[in-house]
Amino acid sequence: MATSNRRETDLSRPLRARLKGKHVALTPLLASDLPVMFEWINDRQQVLLNAPYRPVSAAQHAAWFDAIHHQKDTVIFGIRLLPGATLIGSCQLHSINSVHRSAELQIRLGEAEERGHGYGTEAVRLLLDFAFKDLNLHRVYLRVFVTNEAALRVYEKVGFVREGVLREAAYIDGKYVDVAVLGILRDEHASR
Repeated sequence: MATSNRRETDLSRPLRARLKGKHVALTPLLASDLPVMFEWINDRQQVLLNAPYRPVSAAQHAAWFDAIHHQKDTVIFGIRLLPGATLIGSCQLHSINSVHRSAELQIRLGEAEERGHGYGTEAVRLLLDFAFKDLNLHRVYLRVFVTNEAALRVYEKVGFVREGVLREAAYIDGKYVDVAVLGILRDEHASR
């Protein structure tokens, strides 16, 4: 994808220190982010890293964007590369449960050339800080295909523990794939 299609936003407004790292910041998603995110969700190879591929229309994508901001059990952020604030991905906590004080984490680095530089690791750390300090969660969990070795390395690097495997739980690109379940507790994150 050409760099000219990537979106930048004004980060002159102060960010809370926990949502801004050395290389990336987590910020609200903007309507101006829709076109680049639409390209990402229709990139077959990228989608197959964590879901079955189905083309998404512009209308479906716009409806998702409108709906996600009204879901009370979801918090979603854009991942922006500093200092220019170029959108390189998104991350979210969803299925936030105030009784169990838990949530599921998802992340996507949409810009393939930005993978492998530690930006995803930093974004996950920032999102976990937000989960445990701002939302007062006790546990954050995620599901990841066991074939996505790069993602597994990131999650384990930041302290997630493998809790189990859902055998042949996803049908992806013509074959069944095992799904690993990983989790991290507030105390485990605080000790890192």
